[in-house]
Amino acid sequence: MDISEMDYAPTSVPATVLKILCCQCGVPMEPNPANMCVSCLRIHVDITQDIPKQGILQFCRNCERYLQPPFEWISCALESKELLGLCLRKLKALNKVKLVDAGFIWTEPHSKRIKVKLTVHGEVMSGMTLQQVFVVEFTVANQMCDDCHRSEAQDYWRALVQVRQKSDNKKTFYYLEQLMLKHKAHKNTLSIKPESNGLDFYYSTESQARKLVDFMTAVLPCRYQHSKKLLSHDIHSNTYNYKFTYSMEIVPVMKDSIVCLSKKVSQQLGGISPLCIVYRVTNSIKLIDPSTAQLAEVSSSAYWRDSFQSVFKSKQLTEYTVMDIEPIMEKDRVQFPGQGQLSYKHMLADVWVVRSCDLGLTTDSIHCRSHLGHVLKPMDTVLGYAIADSNANDSNFDKLPKSSLPDVILIKKNYPDRARHRRRTWKLKRMTTDTEMNMESDHNDMDEFMDDLEEDKDLRQNINIYKNPDVGIESAAEDDDDNDGAPRISLEEMMEDLCVYEDDVMEVYE
Repeated sequence: MDISEMDYAPTSVPATVLKILCCQCGVPMEPNPANMCVSCLRIHVDITQDIPKQGILQFCRNCERYLQPPFEWISCALESKELLGLCLRKLKALNKVKLVDAGFIWTEPHSKRIKVKLTVHGEVMSGMTLQQVFVVEFTVANQMCDDCHRSEAQDYWRALVQVRQKSDNKKTFYYLEQLMLKHKAHKNTLSIKPESNGLDFYYSTESQARKLVDFMTAVLPCRYQHSKKLLSHDIHSNTYNYKFTYSMEIVPVMKDSIVCLSKKVSQQLGGISPLCIVYRVTNSIKLIDPSTAQLAEVSSSAYWRDSFQSVFKSKQLTEYTVMDIEPIMEKDRVQFPGQGQLSYKHMLADVWVVRSCDLGLTTDSIHCRSHLGHVLKPMDTVLGYAIADSNANDSNFDKLPKSSLPDVILIKKNYPDRARHRRRTWKLKRMTTDTEMNMESDHNDMDEFMDDLEEDKDLRQNINIYKNPDVGIESAAEDDDDNDGAPRISLEEMMEDLCVYEDDVMEVYE
């Protein structure tokens, strides 16, 4: 074969990359318009020279908001995107470079320092792009916002909500307080001042007061009246300056009290007995007939249309001892057409009781029919009202025939061995105000309210209950082993309280 006829395979020659020496340090590098390596460029060129490396953030300690210039105050959590955006807006020359990445560097919360790490791209020397990373440190300066400054002024308010209830105890207000804490309905309140029969809530605007009024009408049966007082009038701009007042009245009936319904209301509620027990007061009044275990619910509008009063109140409760009990079967219950809802959670029973103070002095027992057959047994103590030995000042009660009145109406089981001021394994948060909210009465209303929470599982569904860190595991175990028979709140129903400070806006009631 002729050599000239042989095919030669083409061979690829690698491209030679030309390199030059850096004009500053002499290191071989690929050519660029600046004729300098990256290290020398970073030394001689700073794309962040116009961006400030330090800044100041104005922070209001009262409302925990930051100032967004010129006049707006916004709420931002630490290391949140809102706070990061506020910090970036503080950097005036940031628009001259391209922002690639931004994030927080951890600092101590009490150091009053916030550090932000930024990564930017910038164009230098004939189209070259340089990336640079730098840190900006912000100092948190305390400054009172305009709203807090006005609220600190003496007697500054524009709207007042007066909450009143004509009752002997304050358990309804304790329940309202816990609802406000759970839903943060007190957030914009300037101050809360206790009065003889209620509370006064002060606000800086009418809209904030209106929110509280709407909240209370949703969680409690109440009604309100609205009024306003003219403070000043500008005739040139036709603007008016008013002070607004909302007067709210909560229904005067309380839990565990006895009410007497009129014949009209009794028929509207499914033929329920006129004498009923107030089983629970939430956004409506829930009644139960102790003789038939029939339930009824009275809304706020229905109550104010045909109102009724408490005939017997908790101050009149008498302690009885159960001598004998005989449950009533479901087939023996009194039923009739048009009857309302019956409670199968409760068990009807015929109960024979004796006053605890007369125990051993008499052998005559009092017969009554009660809805507490599921919790009572012989020799238990129970609280009830002595209907036959009491005088009631009520027009509906006077119309009832005396022969149809029971001698005793039993309300709830009593736990005499339960310590009244024991250290519970749980706690409630309380609101604090400029004027100390001391509403404790001589009848230990707060202790009774906490006892109601332990006894009524449905009632504490609307309330946040926290673990008490002051009570150790051994004390909690001893409390669980206590054989007084009193109900307890389980550990699963308690929440962890992670931030309780001495200067916090909350305080703990144990």
